[in-house]
Amino acid sequence: MRSVDLNEFKVSIIGSDSLGVRSLATFVNVCEKNIGIDLGASLAPRRFGLPPHEIEIKKLNETLKQIEDHIKISDIIIITHYHYDHYIRDKPYLYYGKRLFIKDPNKNINRSQSFRAKIFLKENKVEENAEINIADGNSYNIDNVVLEFSKALWHGEEKTKVGKLVMLRIICNNKSIIYGSDIQGPGNEEALEKLIEWKGAELLILSGPPTYFAGYKVSQKSVEKGLDNLKKVIENKVANKIVVDHHILRDINYKEILKDHYRLAKENGVSLLTAAEFMGYEIQQLEARRKELWGK
Repeated sequence: MRSVDLNEFKVSIIGSDSLGVRSLATFVNVCEKNIGIDLGASLAPRRFGLPPHEIEIKKLNETLKQIEDHIKISDIIIITHYHYDHYIRDKPYLYYGKRLFIKDPNKNINRSQSFRAKIFLKENKVEENAEINIADGNSYNIDNVVLEFSKALWHGEEKTKVGKLVMLRIICNNKSIIYGSDIQGPGNEEALEKLIEWKGAELLILSGPPTYFAGYKVSQKSVEKGLDNLKKVIENKVANKIVVDHHILRDINYKEILKDHYRLAKENGVSLLTAAEFMGYEIQQLEARRKELWGK
């Protein structure tokens, strides 16, 4: 798996929607530590009324194999929330013996995520067989590396039914990267304020708003707020490179939607990229192209 060198950091985005699966799986090597973040991936069970195409299934299997390999070599594993594309739920033994930093399974969590966390941590005995650290609002110094977590923030718009998550900043030798997980733009002011507080990073990885759901499962107003806040992230130069991926790459027209953002990024000397572009791969919007795949 190739990686991108950013001063102290070597970053590999293993899975993402621009790489053909639902994921934002990231692996970071920094100051002699291997850190795996949200190492999971999945597919939409239905899109356009269609199940996953065999090309998508093959891509998922390839990605999951890479993710499992990276879990094995991770010194630290971070789970920002308990949606199934952000951890491997059916192979809990992969986490045994690992040092985990996780979204608090008991506080500021909705019923669905709480249930999933209970199965993962208790019923699958991860809690018994791994070192568990609560991420929410905490900061940890591990040798030369600092892991700084936000408090629990909304997964996009405020009061969304899908619950909350944590963001992460990794610092080493006065350099930093930020992982914004599924903040969707960000879609709420608290996440925006935290990103601006953390500004000056080498890299920010985040999910764009779910434009493909606008006016359907998510309000148009919420999506527009996420897009507006993304402009503020760019204007404030939160990071030199900003990877916007995940939900927004499920929209085949994402480039048109982000045309003003690309212009703004250029004006501010910021690189705005998909995960595929960041990694130097071709963009593969397989879910967004599912009708086309089945048509072939």
